[in-house]
Amino acid sequence: MTVLIVGGSGFLGAELVRQAMADGDATAATYATRPGGFPGTTWHALDLRDADRLDALVAETAPSVIINSTSGEADWEVTAEGPARLARAAAKHGCRLVHVSSDAVFSGARGGPYDETCHPDPITPYGAAKAAAETSVRHLAPDAVIARTSLIIGGIDSVHVRVVHDLAVGRREGALFTDDVRCPVHVADLAAALLELAGSDAHGVHHLAGADAVTRHELGLLIARRDGLDPSRLVPALRAETALPGALEVRLDSRATQRRLRTTLRGAHDFLAAGT
Repeated sequence: MTVLIVGGSGFLGAELVRQAMADGDATAATYATRPGGFPGTTWHALDLRDADRLDALVAETAPSVIINSTSGEADWEVTAEGPARLARAAAKHGCRLVHVSSDAVFSGARGGPYDETCHPDPITPYGAAKAAAETSVRHLAPDAVIARTSLIIGGIDSVHVRVVHDLAVGRREGALFTDDVRCPVHVADLAAALLELAGSDAHGVHHLAGADAVTRHELGLLIARRDGLDPSRLVPALRAETALPGALEVRLDSRATQRRLRTTLRGAHDFLAAGT
């Protein structure tokens, strides 16, 4: 398999590059500011707002599979329109596309788990951009995989782990919410599952989240205990009592996708207790 990993210098992208290289896949990757540090990978500068450069890069690298692991946050031109440009290029050059989406496409108003049949109802600019990207990919590249995931956890390079460390040692002030529920996934599990889907005949929407639903505060306590931090420094609070936008409870149900995967999507209690 020849793989082009868009966003290869990011947290998830770097793990995708590492695993693809370990699997013996011919691997190219893109970066926005600086290339990653994996020898043997061909690195290319790419701005997803530049349709001509994107098309030329796909033609040059001629991948069998493109995995889009970028996250442009609430930047509409990058997060919503960038994947549409990528889907057009993939369709034009006959490449398979795996697009990573987010549980932010859901409002949390459902009151129960969200499976792959649930329709997006975002309530934040980032969620709206991700939902728009899904629509574009679905229509422009019908054979693509759209993989929704949740909070991505690993070492200190994970933004969620870094926040816990900063709170625990006093580098920042704040609290972790006890009413904000997600299904965190380990970066290694997520990357392995994405590569597995990339090498299969799967298409359409798939959920790739961890097996456990935990609050942000519970997640912080698990990270603190794994990393030898003082959990008492992690202040609990209610998101509902703040003015912060966003969903409170989004539980991604990944069971349908898990049944077709060899990769196990572990829950937070499992992968954090294991010290990984």
